[in-house]
Amino acid sequence: MNAAPRQEPNPRRLYRDVEHGVLAGVCAGIADYFGVSVRVLRWIVILSCLFAMPAVVFSYIAAAVLLPRKPTGLYESEGEEAFWRSVRRDPHFTCDDIRRKFRELDHRLQGMERYVTSPRFDLDQKFRDLE
Repeated sequence: MNAAPRQEPNPRRLYRDVEHGVLAGVCAGIADYFGVSVRVLRWIVILSCLFAMPAVVFSYIAAAVLLPRKPTGLYESEGEEAFWRSVRRDPHFTCDDIRRKFRELDHRLQGMERYVTSPRFDLDQKFRDLE
């Protein structure tokens, strides 16, 4: 029998964060995914147990069984982790921010192209050659 193909870690996926979790890492994983405080989420779960204990306990156990563990090398750097958190929290803002950065890069590139194709570049090059 062939084993199922191993999937690469996906930063857009919801994982259980056992490393930062108390029981099974479900609350820590959900808090990490949505970018909220783990303490606040744990208090919400505890308070919701007062009103709907069977449903909350069943949901927690189902999530603990169904959600995979968070891989250790999910993010290459802290910057990448911050980027994926912002994508999950507010994808529209993240796309706008990336678009703005590309516009700035394009503007800088246009300035460099103008300088390299200008007569001043040739003049500066000749002065450097004299030195």
